[in-house]
Amino acid sequence: MMFGLKKIILCGCVVLSLFFVTSFVSESEAIPLPNITLGFENADDPEKVSSALQILVLLTILTLAPAILIMTTSFARIIIVLSFLRQAMGTQQTPPTQILIGLALFLTMFVMGPVWSEINESALKPYMEEELGQFEALKLAEIPIKRFMLNQTREKDLLLFIHMSEEKNPNTEEDISIQTIVPAFIISELKTAFQIGFLIYIPFLILDMVVASILLSMGMMMLPPVLISLPFKLMLFVMVDGWYLTVGSLMKSFS
Repeated sequence: MMFGLKKIILCGCVVLSLFFVTSFVSESEAIPLPNITLGFENADDPEKVSSALQILVLLTILTLAPAILIMTTSFARIIIVLSFLRQAMGTQQTPPTQILIGLALFLTMFVMGPVWSEINESALKPYMEEELGQFEALKLAEIPIKRFMLNQTREKDLLLFIHMSEEKNPNTEEDISIQTIVPAFIISELKTAFQIGFLIYIPFLILDMVVASILLSMGMMMLPPVLISLPFKLMLFVMVDGWYLTVGSLMKSFS
């Protein structure tokens, strides 16, 4: 009886699905679909060429947006330090990578907020109100970004890329090209992040050595020291309010 009822229900579902499919097809046949054609034509109007080039540049910028976010902001230093912290604690995938990236993004927005506000006031708003051209707006937008990167860049790294690019000795910061500042800024960010990571590693490394020495003196050589030291690391990190100290030190390093 139950098998026959299931069979009837299954047949009914199949019939209903066929009915909906056929009705959808019949209705879709009455709806005209747009045609999309791609091709190359001779442009008689220079404005058409200019608009096409602007769209191409915009698409290129959108494609490179993640790289621009990483290479010209504080994101690189923050995410590297947070990754060092997770490795030093030995928690493997805790906090998850998505949490660390999200925290790094919001901290980046906090650090870069004044820079982006200045870009909005000096370049974006005048450009949207058609008070500035595209080239002038880009030049004005570069100034706050270059100032931020130069404040975080070591002079040694900057001189390295100035000499490698064979540029003339710049008289002011505005004379240095953005192509020279970005790699110097990244190298300086990596060094600063590794320095902070080294300082984070020290207390956890000492705790691992103490636990390993205690286990060795007790003859428990087969017991992994990392397994025993992990609860003590978590307790130490919570007692000293580790997130407050880590994030606070990161934010102060950009001042």
